[in-house]
Amino acid sequence: MQIRQPIVAVLGHVDSGKTSLLDKIRGTGVQAREAGGITQHIGASFLPTETLKKVCGPLFAKMGGANQEIPGLLVIDTPGHEIFTNLRARGGSAADIAILVVDVNRGFQPQTNESLKILQSRKVPFVIALNKVDMVSGWKKNPTTKFITQSVKEQDPFVQTALDELLYNVVGTLSVLGYNSEAFYRVKDFLKEVAIVPVSARSGEGMPELLAVLVGLTQQYMQKKLEQAEKPTRGIVLEVKEEIGLGMTANIILIDGTLRKGDSILVAKRDSVIITKPKAILLPKPLDEMRDPRDKFRPVNEVDAAAGIKIASPDLEGVLPGSPVYATTDESKIEEFKKLIESEMKSVFIKTDTKGVILKCDTIGSLEALTEMLKKQNVTISMADIGPVTRRDVMEALAVKEHDRHLGVIIAFNVKVLQDAQEEAESNHIKIFHDQVIYSLIDNYTNWVQDDTANAENAIFQELTPVAKFTFLKGYVFRKNNPAVFGVQVDAGVLKQKVSVMNKAGRKVGTIHQLQDNGKNVDVAKKGQEVAVSIQNVTVGRQISEEEVFYSFPPSPEAKLLLKTFSHKLSPEEFQVLREIIEIQRKVNPLYAY
Repeated sequence: MQIRQPIVAVLGHVDSGKTSLLDKIRGTGVQAREAGGITQHIGASFLPTETLKKVCGPLFAKMGGANQEIPGLLVIDTPGHEIFTNLRARGGSAADIAILVVDVNRGFQPQTNESLKILQSRKVPFVIALNKVDMVSGWKKNPTTKFITQSVKEQDPFVQTALDELLYNVVGTLSVLGYNSEAFYRVKDFLKEVAIVPVSARSGEGMPELLAVLVGLTQQYMQKKLEQAEKPTRGIVLEVKEEIGLGMTANIILIDGTLRKGDSILVAKRDSVIITKPKAILLPKPLDEMRDPRDKFRPVNEVDAAAGIKIASPDLEGVLPGSPVYATTDESKIEEFKKLIESEMKSVFIKTDTKGVILKCDTIGSLEALTEMLKKQNVTISMADIGPVTRRDVMEALAVKEHDRHLGVIIAFNVKVLQDAQEEAESNHIKIFHDQVIYSLIDNYTNWVQDDTANAENAIFQELTPVAKFTFLKGYVFRKNNPAVFGVQVDAGVLKQKVSVMNKAGRKVGTIHQLQDNGKNVDVAKKGQEVAVSIQNVTVGRQISEEEVFYSFPPSPEAKLLLKTFSHKLSPEEFQVLREIIEIQRKVNPLYAY
């Protein structure tokens, strides 16, 4: 059997010590490089079998590594859950196994939960690295051993008890989430229990056991998945960027097969699949030769999976992170691979006539992860795409909101909201949920739906344009235009920022940009208050004049709602002003508020 090395992803909360753990894994390999070396790949560290043997010591053979040897481990070493969401592959993940890093003193934290949800949805087995054991109160460091089992035996009994309690906090959390777990030295069946390995990324204690458990699990349970006979050459794009001297490059994790320089490579852009031949396939040099970053890559003619590589080609601009890569020398296979990529892309992007939420993400991987999670919550999606939130997205959400206010929203992960989209959303009360943590984005949305449902009447009323009548005060012109700033007195109702304003003839004058009371910005001004207002694109003396009376200008559907559904929430005076607004508008538009 020809077996490739397993791809190991490392996940965890931002302060759990993920990066330190990766540094320690790499560092351990550097210390052992005379026994076989460690090669630093793009976004991944390759630990060959010889290095693993040296680090794990007698545990390597004990965990089954000596039977049918796996050719090392490829540890994905780009921190951040975003990269893991990009390690997507059809039907699951490009990662074969994962290390979930948990801070021993803090237990599960928001991003730990998010990481676990992604592992669950992608069906990736994992090991818990219970990090920072050297921070447990009373812990004595043992400079002579890196084996955690030995270190634990040498601790005072109260420290052993404290560690066990912290460990069982994690066991309890995992149990609630549906997993059986145990300290690795008490695990009876690695297929049925998640192994928890106490480690210290700082001292290196526990590293031999952590790597040995990974070797054992992949060795015993993943041979079929790792077997390379008859597998096409395929990979996943991690990121695409322009590099000095190389032009457009793509960092790729090669999952299966062998990539050769003469191969035709198929990759996905937003609306097409392109076929390119790499100008260069690049591997970084081993770690001890990486001191000069300008000299860290070496061109190769071929590379075997699994590997982190960089390819250079001018055609790569616009290639999507998280998208699949196929390569072949067989021209007859090109069409088959092209159809595979196209169908995969179609399954990720959603555009339907169904009434649902609008989803915008930064990469295919995060889009797919969020789509899966929303579907599990039974949330309908009308559009899922990558890129910033645009005004068009807001207009689509507005159309949905007319049918269902809880679906007429935009869920945006790690993308910008364009200025005109923000303004349109504010004026139409379209909610944009925006976050950089997937799980909190979903939670924020579902919590809002619950609260909004519980207070539906108030929530809808709060979004409607408030009824207001106000007078331009004589002698209070602070600025004639760009924007016009002038003093007003609120005669009735409530005046708010971002509200459209009309004159007595029913013509829209503009939108109130800001309200100020004694030089301070205020959101609202009530009856009797004198405040300064600013309105863009009008000039005092032309479109508006001193002593003129103005009204708030609710769109026709809102005026109808105020009149027929929410009249009980208006004071008699506000109701009278609403009647005036409707009467004025019906002279211009007879169907207003009908």
